[in-house]
Amino acid sequence: MTCNCANTKSRKSYFVGVDVGTGSVRAALVTEFGEIVKSADQTTKTWNFQPDFYEQSTEDIWNAVISCVKTVIKDVGPDTIKGIGFDATCSLACFDKNGSPLSVSPTGNNEQNIILWLDHRAVKEAEEINNLNHPVLQYVGGKISPEMETPKLLWLKRNLQKECWDKAGYFFDLPDFLTWRATGVDSRSSCSLVCKWTYEMSIDGTENWNLSYFKQIGLEDLAENNWQKIGSVVLPPGSAVGKGISQKSAEELGLLPGTPVGASMIDAHAGGLGLIGCRVTGVDPAFHTRVGLICGTSTCHMAVSKEATFTPGIWGPYKNAMIPGMWLNEGGQSATGKLIDHIIDTHPATEKIKEKIGDMHIQQYLSNILEEMSGKRNFKSVALLTKDLHVWPDFHGNRSPIADPSLKGIICGLTLAADEENLALLYLATVQALSYGTRHIIDTLKQSGYNEIKSTLICGGLSKNPIFTQSQADVCNLPTVCPNEIESVLLGAAILGACAAGHFKDMTSAIQSMGGEGQVVEPNKDVIDYHNKKYEVFLKMYDDQINYRDIMKSAQF
Repeated sequence: MTCNCANTKSRKSYFVGVDVGTGSVRAALVTEFGEIVKSADQTTKTWNFQPDFYEQSTEDIWNAVISCVKTVIKDVGPDTIKGIGFDATCSLACFDKNGSPLSVSPTGNNEQNIILWLDHRAVKEAEEINNLNHPVLQYVGGKISPEMETPKLLWLKRNLQKECWDKAGYFFDLPDFLTWRATGVDSRSSCSLVCKWTYEMSIDGTENWNLSYFKQIGLEDLAENNWQKIGSVVLPPGSAVGKGISQKSAEELGLLPGTPVGASMIDAHAGGLGLIGCRVTGVDPAFHTRVGLICGTSTCHMAVSKEATFTPGIWGPYKNAMIPGMWLNEGGQSATGKLIDHIIDTHPATEKIKEKIGDMHIQQYLSNILEEMSGKRNFKSVALLTKDLHVWPDFHGNRSPIADPSLKGIICGLTLAADEENLALLYLATVQALSYGTRHIIDTLKQSGYNEIKSTLICGGLSKNPIFTQSQADVCNLPTVCPNEIESVLLGAAILGACAAGHFKDMTSAIQSMGGEGQVVEPNKDVIDYHNKKYEVFLKMYDDQINYRDIMKSAQF
């Protein structure tokens, strides 16, 4: 828990933002000016009992929500909390007809009632859906991902029909579970439904579930009772849900009954909401000129436009999914923070490094080694150290713009070295590879019509990593904005609560008022050509992987 404001009790209006991430729940007490006064976090449990299966518990998560909210509001009166907003990962939560947790697991344990977003059990189902090529898929970049909900629903129907499918009364995206649990109202946010459930909000004005799609993939039974199991009432993000916090939830959370609750968002979208209004002198503030990177276990790349822009391999366009009146396109990488951790944690030198550095973060230690190595060689930038070391970063598949979850990671340039310098170089090459992935996404957006991209914005812990932020700026040859308040996801969740409370005239005003200020990282012109060459290698590595697959298809075994 952190506290960075001494005069907590002097303020009269606060909003609570709650973020349910992949491994923890966080909550923040936020002022109407976007200042995070206090925050708290609590880890959550994940079951990974076999490859590609990741499951969680709604009860475990809600208990963590209770703990975090109580912590951040304990020094202020509940009457000062004017609204609360929730965001979460785009994970699938299941309940029986009585509203009790229902297992989505082959184990049958009802505690395991969430299929986590990164669960890839439904790869086969996603492939089958994509082969049918229904027109609704044009709104997810042409291909549905196994991270989305309809492939997972199809997997449940096929593999756990008696145990789960026939008993199910409600399927929620995790953000919508939170507002349901808080208010007792089973509405859904258009953010989750449009982005992850194929709810149709099209350029012709259609806003509804597409029955022909669900018939085609074999899930037409979800249309029963006006689609009650997956959502009959759909609200824009930040809309007031029901009559606010229920009596039961108010008692649990320490809030007043009726405290406004905003229709939820997916965590990355909440990060985009809190990030896109960040103010920096000399950087165009217009929303459509910015690409936001919401960095964590994975990274989501958020871009908005005034008109619908169809971009192959990139999700969307999603109407009103993040900014009212604008269309969202969402790119992403399935493993970023997780990939960096994997590269470090599996290296032979890591254990001894951690033994000797004490409280220093190992990435800072590796950055120091890189600076020393660069200095000894009189290089203009540490970036030049990886001339002969290249990484393709899709260790958990490619989310975009290739949209191929079966892709694998590649490292080219390995030696017999296993020392600290070797780890530092692998770390740097991995960070650069993630930056080339960002450039790949931005290039694809530009080819589809995003002609005014002028900056990237980064939130999350990686926004405070100079190696990462400078790499992003250099590789994309764009200024990179890092907000002073790095917790943009929590800020975005609080903005939802502020909107539900009617504190601002509209969401755009809330974004501009609460967006805060930031710092800019300018591209290093001395390494632009170097990165252009390494980007060529990056793209060639994909071609090579496909060629290897083609060769092996002819193998007899």
